Amino acid sequence: MANNTFGARTEPPFLLLERPEAYSTTRTFGHRLRDVAVLFKLRLASLVVVSAVFGYLVGIPAGAFDLNSMVILIIAGTILTGASNALNQVLEVREDTLMRRTAERPLVRGTLSTSEAVWAAFIAGGLGTFLLWSTFGPLTGILGFISLFMYVALYTPFKKRSSWAVFVGAFPGAFPPMLGYVAATGHFDLGAGLLFAMQFMWQFPHYWAIAWVLDEDYARAGYRLLPSAGGRDGRSAFLILLYTLFLIPAGMLPWVFGLVGPWAMAVALIMGVVMLVPALVLWNKKEIPAARRLMFASFMYLPLVQLAYVLDRI
Repeated sequence: MANNTFGARTEPPFLLLERPEAYSTTRTFGHRLRDVAVLFKLRLASLVVVSAVFGYLVGIPAGAFDLNSMVILIIAGTILTGASNALNQVLEVREDTLMRRTAERPLVRGTLSTSEAVWAAFIAGGLGTFLLWSTFGPLTGILGFISLFMYVALYTPFKKRSSWAVFVGAFPGAFPPMLGYVAATGHFDLGAGLLFAMQFMWQFPHYWAIAWVLDEDYARAGYRLLPSAGGRDGRSAFLILLYTLFLIPAGMLPWVFGLVGPWAMAVALIMGVVMLVPALVLWNKKEIPAARRLMFASFMYLPLVQLAYVLDRI
């Protein structure tokens, strides 16, 4: 089976995973460690952990900050997210061979075996869950495990079946700030729910903007992530605009319920408008540059609004 899209390779890289000779015997431990870092998508994992840290700082009572606990939260969150990413790639290795954006992943290139990836993911997932459970209590550990389970067992297999996968994936995607808040307080309350709600709603315009930009690449692997069956059409553009509008009040809810003050509310409102402008342009023009601007605006929205929550609490 030919596959010359990504170079001179004459057969899909996933076939190489089934043959021991596909692995270089000269690869050192350092090479494999770097491959595991790529497998875990540590840069992306660090962005996820930032949300958990902000949730922790919003929830921590005055005078109760513990640097050691926050460091453990960062480590546990990073390796749990890495485990989710690794298992996702194990399940999707065949699809990853078909997309340009994933052509250099370790399992596609054959520089890590499936068994190595699975072992790394299980060790990281188990250790991350243990750290959360032993440091912050059973509730935090359970939330961490549920997030991993939902991402791997529900969201990942659903991506090829329906655009509702974005809705399913929004649940584990919104866990980090809630998990950080619960780690700080030891319980689930309205504050945890408000942080979850904002990040849950943020994910729809964020991921749909990405899906609009990468629609052709996703189509190569059979993924359907835009909300309309027609892909880049008016209905998708309208729903992206609609959910961007929903995000504005969702970001203001912590102020409505007294979790944060007016400055944080103002930042959430301003950043919501920053996202709304490209969403309006996308609805009007249905062009990739507008979707790309919305994508970058969403990357700014989340850390800036969550930082404003933290600073207003302080």
